[in-house]
Amino acid sequence: MTDHDLVPQDVIASLRGQGIDVIRVSYADMIGVDRGRDVLLDELPAALGHGLPFCRAIFHTSPQGDVVPVAGGLDAGLPDVLVRPDLGTITTMPWEADTAWAVGDVYTPDGDPHPESPRVVLRQAEAALASLGVEALIGPELEYFLLEPDDSERGWRRYADAPGNVYVVGAKGDPRRHLIRSLRTLRDTGLGVTAANHEFCGGQFEINLGHSAALDAADRSFRLKSAVQEIARLDGLMATFMAKPFNEEGGSGFHLHASLVDPDGRNVFGDPGGEHGLSAAGRHAIAGVLAHARALAALLNPTINSYKRFGPDTLAPWLIDWGLDNRSALIRIPPERGEGSRMEIRLGDATANPYLAIAGALAAMYLGLRDKLEPPAALEGYGYDPARAQLLPQRLPDALDALEADTDLRDVLGPGFCQSFLSYKRNEVERFERHVTDWEFTEYAYHL
Repeated sequence: MTDHDLVPQDVIASLRGQGIDVIRVSYADMIGVDRGRDVLLDELPAALGHGLPFCRAIFHTSPQGDVVPVAGGLDAGLPDVLVRPDLGTITTMPWEADTAWAVGDVYTPDGDPHPESPRVVLRQAEAALASLGVEALIGPELEYFLLEPDDSERGWRRYADAPGNVYVVGAKGDPRRHLIRSLRTLRDTGLGVTAANHEFCGGQFEINLGHSAALDAADRSFRLKSAVQEIARLDGLMATFMAKPFNEEGGSGFHLHASLVDPDGRNVFGDPGGEHGLSAAGRHAIAGVLAHARALAALLNPTINSYKRFGPDTLAPWLIDWGLDNRSALIRIPPERGEGSRMEIRLGDATANPYLAIAGALAAMYLGLRDKLEPPAALEGYGYDPARAQLLPQRLPDALDALEADTDLRDVLGPGFCQSFLSYKRNEVERFERHVTDWEFTEYAYHL
């Protein structure tokens, strides 16, 4: 079989008919950065057959471009991985003329799915849930800040920054109409965007995605982040999904609405006869997320900065708890029941790699179902009293220790992946702890 036999000719013909002559093949590295290559349409068969070679160390590259010493990278002489486009994910890129976009799958040179690939990790978590006869549907919610250039030391300030612009619409919070133009641009990408709004803080926005099966939801979240950043740059702005970029403002969350369905697509999370309208499966899933929340923090709150988003009165979680339509809890159960029964996992921040965040949530739900765990009593009232429940990790090193100690969760996600992730992230902690921050200089230099 030749490479050309691997690409259905109707796919090529359809793309040519749309004027497409370039395919962007991209994939998420370990921290969710969009890596990839633009491929001429005539080369698509070769990309699908042999695959596109990339250095494996791209999974171990810091945001500053340094290769972190993770096993299998530098110590192995920087070997290759191969990336092949998933033809089922091809969609258009309205902001990039004559270009289509496909998500890539990452393989070892021997042709096996690469264990460090976040997409592979999520597929493993999906398979674990499927072994219990259920599938997760995920509705992602991502917040971000838009920034515009200025002459400050940072070089950026919040776009259209003004007090009290909470959920305002129109020019008051978006004088350049950037958000509504982005919404229209994204409508034709197949990402399933539904709505957009100004969020709580100055210059903060959210674009909503519909719910779908877990892998598709992760693909769409990954692509949404990339698209938002691209469209912003083309408009002279910068979009950042950093957890908490400003001391005086709140942070950006990555909330996951998660339900469970049976093989016929029926919601099994709710039960009209169950306590709070929840089924045994729903209770077990909630309990699984709570039981593994400390380890999940490493995946859903994966940066040094992430833990500055937590705390009392932040609308971000602080305790390991759950509540009925209560936004101060880690897990909120929205008021809908029946086919709308679900939980909102509010732990994550927007820096989380969507594949790993969703994989972690699915793995925890699987363990809760497998072990038939039961949650504690639901939170009543405002959930920032540490006497009520255990605190979440307050620092990245604590979350990494919790992930390393949670052998059940690591077994579902893949021990090899977890070891690479822990090595990568502990290097991040080491580099930060050796770095002199502006706060330290301001605090100590003059008097000490």
